[in-house]
Amino acid sequence: MAKKTTAFFCNECGFESSKWMGQCPGCHSWNTFVEVPVQKKASGSTKVVNMDNRPVMLDEISTDLDARVSTGIDELDRVLGGGIVTGSLVLVGGDPGIGKSTLLLQMCRNLAHDGRSVLYISGEESLKQIKLRAARIGSFQGDLKFLCETDLDVIENTIKTCKPEMVVIDSIQTMYREDIGSAPGSVSQVRESTNILMQLAKGLGISIFIVGHVTKEGTVAGPRVLEHMVDTVLYFEGDRSASYRILRAVKNRFGSTNEIGVFEMVMEGLKEVLNPSEFMLNGKPHEASGSVVTCSMEGSRPILLEVQALVCHTNFGLPRRTAAGTDYNRVNLLMAVMEKRAGMHLSECDAYVNIAGGIKINEPAIDLAIVMALASSAKDNFVDEKTVVFGEVGLSGEVRAVSQAEQRVKEALKLGFTSCIVPQVCIPQLSMIQGINITGVSTVSEAIKLL
Repeated sequence: MAKKTTAFFCNECGFESSKWMGQCPGCHSWNTFVEVPVQKKASGSTKVVNMDNRPVMLDEISTDLDARVSTGIDELDRVLGGGIVTGSLVLVGGDPGIGKSTLLLQMCRNLAHDGRSVLYISGEESLKQIKLRAARIGSFQGDLKFLCETDLDVIENTIKTCKPEMVVIDSIQTMYREDIGSAPGSVSQVRESTNILMQLAKGLGISIFIVGHVTKEGTVAGPRVLEHMVDTVLYFEGDRSASYRILRAVKNRFGSTNEIGVFEMVMEGLKEVLNPSEFMLNGKPHEASGSVVTCSMEGSRPILLEVQALVCHTNFGLPRRTAAGTDYNRVNLLMAVMEKRAGMHLSECDAYVNIAGGIKINEPAIDLAIVMALASSAKDNFVDEKTVVFGEVGLSGEVRAVSQAEQRVKEALKLGFTSCIVPQVCIPQLSMIQGINITGVSTVSEAIKLL
């Protein structure tokens, strides 16, 4: 008989210990250790070793089976790196109600329409609930089957019997195995379930998408080893009250992790936003001080954004500084540069900086736009609404070069902007662009004087 023992696991990172500890040595979180029964094999047990699996040379490995499969959703294909890789394991995380199940159901519909066999396994919704959501999305045709089950042994046998090309697991926190004594969603259950799904994906060549819950900090619930085991980790971002959603790749073994996909939530499901710049600038105020348009690069895609700033005299001894959508410490740094290098007295002023639309940007290329927005609000002078500003600001007050400046200017020209304020060192590579007035600045003082 196998001997049953217990071990302690950290709910945050999966650190294993033989005794309970108040603070996890791995992630330094407090009160995250839970006791989980562990079943060990008897010492006299034997294991049959498969000798067919042998080492091979690199030239013997064929990559023909790794052709990309299009999901029928261009924004999703962009984030995945060009489509779904056969035998890949993809983790999709996001807040409740953000649209994870809706997006995967739309993907399953497109794949079934293209003649591929798809199996959708739900552990949270009944078949009637899935059909109600499917009726809202549209008509379904092709080999698309649904299963409501949480027992992983039943799911494993079903996948081996049906042998679909694509499988969706919604969600991994509801799956369990009977031989593991812990509850569904625990460290042991999530780790074992993901391990079995990974073996199915690699062994049978099935692409599997699993949905993961997120914690209040915004990370995928369960052990950190869950993200290490999968091939791709996608996060759904966006405020539930807003209409747009952003799909971002945090990890991708088959593509770039800088690409994002932008979607809009409508009655029929998630709709692709083909021009995010125009979508983000919708509703921009006319001739308002403190409003500046900048350009940020998300992978290979330039996106125009509106940076808003409000500077007003404080009524208290300690000025208040607030930043939404960008780094708070970066805003304080830029205000210190403005006061030291440009002679602007901001130490007695409250300052509020916001990236309109709710998107989060930490790229240094928007530094100059934040400085211009703060100066515009402090001086109560508006920046021309047809002007795009971008550039990195150093501690000496210099405006430094940014990457892919040519793509940023071309995006501004495509949307009808007439002028750009860019770093002076980027002017030589932008001399070939016609139809837009390009002004180079080398210091913060020169940029503020343009107001």
